[in-house]
Amino acid sequence: MSSKREHIGFVSTRLAGTDGVSLETIKWSNVLTGLGYECFYFAGESEWPVERTYLVPEAHFKHPAIQALNADLFDNYTRTPQTSQTIQKLKDHLKKHLYKFVRNFHLDLLIVENALSLPMNVPLGLALTEFTAENYFPTVAHHHDFAWERERYAVTSADDYLRAAFPPTLRSIHHVVINSFAGRQLALRTGATSTLIPNVMDFDSPPLEPDAYAADLRATLGIPPDECLLLQPTRIVPRKRIERAIELARRLDLRCALVVSHASGDEGTAYEAYLRDYANLLGVRLLLASDIIDYYRGHTSDGRKVFSMADIYQQADLVTYPSRVEGFGNAFVETIYYRRPIVMSTYEIFKTDIQPKGFRVIGFGDFISEDTVRQARAALSDADLVAEMTEHNYQLGRLYYSYRTLENRLSALVSERLRVLQQAGGYGGYRRF
Repeated sequence: MSSKREHIGFVSTRLAGTDGVSLETIKWSNVLTGLGYECFYFAGESEWPVERTYLVPEAHFKHPAIQALNADLFDNYTRTPQTSQTIQKLKDHLKKHLYKFVRNFHLDLLIVENALSLPMNVPLGLALTEFTAENYFPTVAHHHDFAWERERYAVTSADDYLRAAFPPTLRSIHHVVINSFAGRQLALRTGATSTLIPNVMDFDSPPLEPDAYAADLRATLGIPPDECLLLQPTRIVPRKRIERAIELARRLDLRCALVVSHASGDEGTAYEAYLRDYANLLGVRLLLASDIIDYYRGHTSDGRKVFSMADIYQQADLVTYPSRVEGFGNAFVETIYYRRPIVMSTYEIFKTDIQPKGFRVIGFGDFISEDTVRQARAALSDADLVAEMTEHNYQLGRLYYSYRTLENRLSALVSERLRVLQQAGGYGGYRRF
């Protein structure tokens, strides 16, 4: 437990919704609050309490000015002088607000959630880097994805900005990655060391049993009791390879519906249109349910029920997770937490960081084989097999990916950052606010 209530500020482009960054921020914030720290939030969009939040619209990656910059910075090897000038202007604007954020909430430490990893908002990354450099301010950069992992950033006129801030290599910044491959690549490309902290769930607090609120979820989706519910618990983006889940649903030769819980997000709607056409071609019932599924329960603007991710996981007969690439795999950890069987691609990080721990899944590589289909059918028909498999996975999750794991690592990391940097004197000194 911290001897005093130090103040920690989380910074991201968006701290709202069901994306992996926002969900992991909730977990980190909850654990740090339990350790005695007070947490505050800086973003372009936030669902955190207003009294603890500092909103700056230009921090959001969807702000029109930021989207206009990205259109000139990526998929092109040149940029206009006006783009460079706008970046500097927005960087100064955001840095001014970062100073106010730190002063207003008397912050002792910043935790930056992916804003120094993916260049979705270049001015924000530059502002954070300059602020940290100017003040030798204790900072933890929590990296979920890097620019070099995404094809959309392969062609760019922003190489100077990427080298400067995505990620920066400053003495006051400690890097945290969510998989071992990312840590190796970070060291190879920048020389920076990092700490590995995987994504977690609260395995010491099992999920509550389904209640009356969720009793009509299947009926709301139009799925009768004798029809299998296949759940795809991801956003609709091409790297999730949802077409593989549609193919599986067709090849099962059973009455089933494939429910996709999340919306398209920030990568357009062309892939969604393709999936609708593909499902129609194969005769698969594809239900895009992001309008009535969210992380928490609630109601839509027209009064309809909104079900939680917990509700839909517990109603699912089988989870599909055919991603081509994942930084870690939030949906995988959620699936084993809710004790569901899973058909999944054995993507690289799964093979290197997760599979060696002994998890039992229905895995496939580049394509769905007949054996994959056979195992999926067995999981839909053999309750004893599923109970054994899911309990085995739950206990492994409790051992490796629990809140206790996160608490131990965060406690040591934050204490070390505060102790070392508050005593620093050799680099101009840590500036108190």
